[in-house]
Amino acid sequence: MEITLKDADGKKTNFSFKKEERLCSKKISENLFANGSSFLAFPLKFVYHETELPINVPVQAAFSVGKKKFKKAVQRNFIKRRIREAYRLNKHFLYNNLNARQLAVFIIFIGKEMPDYMLVESAMKKGINKLINEFPIKNLPE
Repeated sequence: MEITLKDADGKKTNFSFKKEERLCSKKISENLFANGSSFLAFPLKFVYHETELPINVPVQAAFSVGKKKFKKAVQRNFIKRRIREAYRLNKHFLYNNLNARQLAVFIIFIGKEMPDYMLVESAMKKGINKLINEFPIKNLPE
């Protein structure tokens, strides 16, 4: 199901998270962890790298929750669903600031207890704002 709404600026925004936007490539993931940069927006850790993606999308993202802290798959999947939902609703801020550049992002949950959605969403907003500051809009020559 595809939902198109207007964001705060009044532009039409697509709030879907399609298969093309998911980071599935093992080669890109290995390159991301080998050459990428990272920062924390507790309880999320963002690992990112500007790279050329095989599909024409601005960002491909992947999500992970550690098995050491959350033994049950049900808990890990629940946390990943919350992280994906927060990303899906806030990714348009990042997309609007990348221009023609492409980015691979891996978001890892590093908290020790089950988070509520508000905590995850606020961390996601902080993380996306840090990514936006890391990749400012390139000024075009006048």
